[in-house]
Amino acid sequence: MIEIQSNYDIIIIGGGPAGATAAHDLAKQNRSVLLVDREGRIKPCGGAVPTKAISEFDIPQSQIVAKSNAARIIAPSAREVEMEIGSIGYVGMVDRDKFDPFLRERAQKAGAHYVTGTFKSLSYNSDGSIKVLVQDKSAPDVIHEITGKTIIGADGANSAVRRAIFGPKKKPPYVFAYHEIVKTPKNFDPYLFQTDRCDVIYNGEISPDFYGWVFPHGEHTSIGTGTAIKGHDMKEATRKLREAAGLGDAELVREEGAPLPLKPMRRWDDGKAIVLVGDAAGCVAPSSGEGIYYAMLSGRLGAQSAVKLLETGKSRSLRHARKAFMKDHRVPFMVLGAMQYFWYSSDKRREGFVKMCEDKDVQRLTWESYLNKKIVRKEPMAHLRIFIKDMRQLLGIPARS
Repeated sequence: MIEIQSNYDIIIIGGGPAGATAAHDLAKQNRSVLLVDREGRIKPCGGAVPTKAISEFDIPQSQIVAKSNAARIIAPSAREVEMEIGSIGYVGMVDRDKFDPFLRERAQKAGAHYVTGTFKSLSYNSDGSIKVLVQDKSAPDVIHEITGKTIIGADGANSAVRRAIFGPKKKPPYVFAYHEIVKTPKNFDPYLFQTDRCDVIYNGEISPDFYGWVFPHGEHTSIGTGTAIKGHDMKEATRKLREAAGLGDAELVREEGAPLPLKPMRRWDDGKAIVLVGDAAGCVAPSSGEGIYYAMLSGRLGAQSAVKLLETGKSRSLRHARKAFMKDHRVPFMVLGAMQYFWYSSDKRREGFVKMCEDKDVQRLTWESYLNKKIVRKEPMAHLRIFIKDMRQLLGIPARS
């Protein structure tokens, strides 16, 4: 057991993929870093990670509990479109109850100090350092008083660090996500459910403004939905998803719900010595709700920002995290946000969206963009064909026979 020090270069609040990645990167650089996580909470998450995340963040195959080679898209009318990935990669599936602890343990092995506890408050000292109070989980009467030169807030969608520096009103827009983890049955109907295929359901009964999912995880399967509409019964929607997949009688392992941010904050730092990453900064893709890759990337960029601050003493160094993130992902996020706003707004539009997914150009460019995390620009004619088909869908013009 490593004894917690009273002073660190960097204190990281939150040990999910963003915070644990930042801690790992900093510890590998021999920086003095403390990672704080309260543990005991598992974020509702489909658990999908693209091959780019696996290679870029050195995720071992032991953490990949399943590989999906296709996605089945289901419209309100029950129209189905199967989108096969082909030879360009696969979607890896991780179990967050194992993946997050693995990342924290990896950070510790690299040299990060770790404490299980709850962030209580922060305040600036006269020399510009920050005093952080942490309530120890193993001894609730113990309050650790720790000083850091800089703080990385990676404590999720309801970030206490964000509230401490920006107040309660500054937060990204949300949907609320709910899912159930069930045991994958040994016998199942292969038409309704497949262990190497993700099902994505666009239906107003399941979600009036988002989507539902059935994501196999080997021994387990994640089934859930999300919405920003208050009063929508997500448990009932999930029950319908389970029945439709032939998993209505599957054994329930656990159920979880939490807000899911869908737009990066306009500012991630306080202009002094604190920077937000991950869900705390809103680093989740609109339309898809994908967050693991973006969390890990923002954690890496947050770590880089913290190092720049320590080396230069200039608070503007903290702007690096958001600036670098948005440089690569501003346009994809804008496109995804516009897509969610338009195509998810009614069942008629959802039907048109699923119909577009039948197109092989759409499928190929979608998978290449998803797996590589950038918009594919090398095939202008394919983009033109997709644009024409989009406009036909928007204007209700039938395709030529």
